[in-house]
Amino acid sequence: MRWIEATINTESGRIDELCLRLEQLGISGVAIEDENDFKEFLENNHKFWDYVDDELNARYNGLSRVKFYLEDDENGQNLLETIKRSLETEVCVNYIADEDWANSWRDCYEPLPIGEKLLVVPAWLEADAPGRTTLRLDPGIAFGTGSHPTTRMCLQALESVNCSGKRALDLGCGSGILSIGALLLGCESVVGCDIDPKSPDAAMANAQLNGIDETRYRVYAGDVLSDEGMRKRLGSGYEIVLANIVADVIIPLSGFARRFMAENGVYICSGIIDNRADEVEKTLRREGFEIMAHYNEEAWHAFMCR
Repeated sequence: MRWIEATINTESGRIDELCLRLEQLGISGVAIEDENDFKEFLENNHKFWDYVDDELNARYNGLSRVKFYLEDDENGQNLLETIKRSLETEVCVNYIADEDWANSWRDCYEPLPIGEKLLVVPAWLEADAPGRTTLRLDPGIAFGTGSHPTTRMCLQALESVNCSGKRALDLGCGSGILSIGALLLGCESVVGCDIDPKSPDAAMANAQLNGIDETRYRVYAGDVLSDEGMRKRLGSGYEIVLANIVADVIIPLSGFARRFMAENGVYICSGIIDNRADEVEKTLRREGFEIMAHYNEEAWHAFMCR
């Protein structure tokens, strides 16, 4: 079966009116793409990222449109013609072949060697490499697949630390990839925390793929910046603290990161875009951290401190 993808270009202020009219004509669901919504979303979510790809900005530049989908059969074609006549506006039409939308994204993933010791393998594939430890992962809906430079740099920094028997705290744990990497590299236990309420389930599911259970790994959902109760719940005495987030979180976090750390503990922070690296480095030094290593890959930076 094919699907009809119908697109109507409009003005931002007329989107609600257009959606109501489509509903009256029998369209039960629409997809809205609007530059104003995109800009508002970015403005209200700075703490999740410092960088938005130029291609994505260009995609939404001046954009204001509504899409809907119909089955490419007689009923769908008739409804499409009714909509065209009723709205008296241009409707751009594209035809999409039926496929397994839920699983086609998996084709983008393949086994990924990281550093000298780990091989990140998507859960639906089988692979190994001599001398490497397999880290099985289902990316799902939480951040962290190993393909992004920020994650790779954290795992490489972890390799340089003697993880054997140590406790680690993973702030902004997402899919759990860094937590699991720390455990596979020898940590005795790891605690994770993420502001995304979906993260604990995703991270624990990935841990189970690697034979790791709740006795060695637990995950909380919460905001360590604003919630003193969560900070107390996470505790202290961690020999390794990981923060793969963004500069706007790492900078204030560095003011109390030592509260989580054991004496002579290591603080690894990443997710820092080029134009924020100097600011983060100055903050770390001001808070009394000694920078042991500075990693740089593509436009991203990570620091390992003590």
